[in-house]
Amino acid sequence: MVEETRKIFSLPKLKMVPTCVRVPVPRAHSEAVVARFLKPISVAEAKQVLAKAEGVRVVDDSKNNLFPMPSQASGELDVLVGRVREVEGDPHAIAFFVSGDQLLKGAAWNAVQIAEVLIRK
Repeated sequence: MVEETRKIFSLPKLKMVPTCVRVPVPRAHSEAVVARFLKPISVAEAKQVLAKAEGVRVVDDSKNNLFPMPSQASGELDVLVGRVREVEGDPHAIAFFVSGDQLLKGAAWNAVQIAEVLIRK
């Protein structure tokens, strides 16, 4: 997980502390993420950016208890993102939770999307 993320972002010294939790779900991966930025970012700003990102669907409705779930991500082309929140004591960081179908977004569909980007260049 660490080496793949560093390779994807071309940041060989990217600092990260991932935790992998294996649970029996049909076909999805989930990650708890803390992202740190050069300037402060609010939850509203983060949700706005995520909502505009291609291949991302924000599922974050605490009033109705709707958040990304591996069972909902299975079979979906989009990665589900939610539980977006501030990191106490660090205005430059945002925490969130993602779920995505590892065969579609993690392999097959992701490969198609990467090829499309490369063709456009």
